[in-house]
This record gives sequence, structure tokens and C-alpha cells, in this order.
Amino acid sequence: MRIFDAPSPNQDARPPGLPIDMLVLHYTGMQSGAAALARLREAEARVSSHYLVEEDGTVFRLVPEERRAWHAGISHWRGCIGLNDRSIGIEIVNPGHEWGYRPFPALQMAAVCDLCLEIIARHPIAPWNIVGHSDVAPDRKQDPGELFDWEGLAANGVGFWPEAVPPAPADAQAATLLAAIGYRMDLPLPLLLTAFQRRWRPARVDGLADAECLARLAAVAARIPAIRPDRP
Repeated sequence: MRIFDAPSPNQDARPPGLPIDMLVLHYTGMQSGAAALARLREAEARVSSHYLVEEDGTVFRLVPEERRAWHAGISHWRGCIGLNDRSIGIEIVNPGHEWGYRPFPALQMAAVCDLCLEIIARHPIAPWNIVGHSDVAPDRKQDPGELFDWEGLAANGVGFWPEAVPPAPADAQAATLLAAIGYRMDLPLPLLLTAFQRRWRPARVDGLADAECLARLAAVAARIPAIRPDRP
């Protein structure tokens, strides 16, 4: 995979001693890839990512992986906050929900997959720490959204997807399962369920904990170890 360098000034040093153990996927949410690339390189915008992937599969590197890019903003996952410190961010060109959300082309998804595989080969990023922006900032973000092919990525070694989803235990509680997965729990339950559904049950994103949603919550939580206080 060829990567084109397009340096962004919006970067700084990571805090010493933290591992790079998270990968955050975004959509650009702008009307064109060119506009998104320009904004990510504009000093006044104070936003960036490590990579940007165009719809035709072209990949741009904006910030070296050892540096901190400014992509996640106020964010939380599995007890950790300020996730720019420990994550790599990939912006994926798509107009998003504001400008005509549409499926991600096959060439683009293939490039995203190849890029993710290269990144996780270099860093100790567990499958449950490959997340969407909406997972780590559910009160602010919807991306990469319900049309993003998380299941396809998992089939190719990026993250995971529960193939077998048995009924949830009779005592299953949505809030308990969301907390075990890693979502912050100081937000309204329907908002958190919506974020979960965008990622794990994209066919129905309604913020309701019906039987299917509870079953999927339980299946995902069963694949994830208990949260450690020192890392996600």
C-alpha cells in the first residue's frame, strides 16, 4: 500500500510512558475529501489525524504515529480519558450524516483494512480497543456510523464481530453490559445504546434495549476482558 505524506501542523508530543494502544476510526463529515484534507492541515482548525483514506483508497499520512494527532477531542474508553494521548486516528472520507451519508466504497474499505492491519502489527492494540469516534464520544459524534463495515473488517483481522449471538441471560442489564464493554456511564442510557447500535447492530439504531440489542450487548461483552485501571 502506497502512502502519500501530507503533513499537518496540528500535532504535538505524546505524554511519556503511555502505550499506543487504541485505534479510533472517524468519517470526515465534509462535502469532499479535498476539503477534509485541507481542513486537517489548516493550523487555525486545530484538528488532525494520523491518516486520511479517500474514497478511491488513496491514503495520506498527516502525523507520524509516534506523535499525538488531535482527532478524538473529549473522549473516554474503558476508564481512560483524553484518548489522543494513546491512540492513532484514521479519518475516512465520507460526507457523513450532515451532507448525504452513504456506504463506504469497497476500494476505500480495503485500504482502511490494510492500513489498520499495518498499524496493529506495530502497536499493542487489542481488538476491543479498535473503536469508532461515536464509541468514545457518544454525546458528540455519530461516526463512522451504521453504514461502516465493521463486520467486514473483523472478518479480515481488524477488531472482532460476534458471529453467534445467543439470547441474553435473563438477568442481563443494558447499563451493566455497556459499562463492561467500555462506554462512559454518565450519559443517558438511550444515547449510549444508540452508539452501541451504530457499531454492533447497524440494522436498527433506535436507542432501545430490546431482546436483540440485549443479546448483542451480552455477546460483545463476553468477548472483552475486565477493565484494568491502568489501561483500556
